[in-house]
Amino acid sequence: MFCEVELLRDVAVLAENLDRNGLVSQRSIITRLLEDLLNEKVSKDHGYFLAVTSLKSISKGEVVDESWDVFFPVVFNCHTFLPFKEEILQGVVHRIFRHGVFLRCGPIKYAFISARKMPNYQYVAGENPVFLSNELAKIENDISK
Repeated sequence: MFCEVELLRDVAVLAENLDRNGLVSQRSIITRLLEDLLNEKVSKDHGYFLAVTSLKSISKGEVVDESWDVFFPVVFNCHTFLPFKEEILQGVVHRIFRHGVFLRCGPIKYAFISARKMPNYQYVAGENPVFLSNELAKIENDISK
């Protein structure tokens, strides 16, 4: 499910990014926020971070330790993708194995569907393995399901 959430993060700006007056540009703060989200990628509560949609506020920075790094509380809105158990998703078949298939679905690199969840399909081995149903429907690599 796609969601829009409001998040609060403390963004650390390295002391070397401060100017002579001890000030930092808004651009440096936003760049650091985006780098942090890119490295984090996903959270248990919100799912995959897709895009920052708006910046609500950047509060006054606070020097926390001897490194002179400055932490800025930042409030922003973000699009996220959080799949729920039993939710129906559409993806593209990436790999087929005897025990099931791996799909790619949006930001999810590998979603596994067990062969047990495909009761009307039989695994057919070969150079390009497939799952084939009694009605001759086929699940094969690079097919959207």
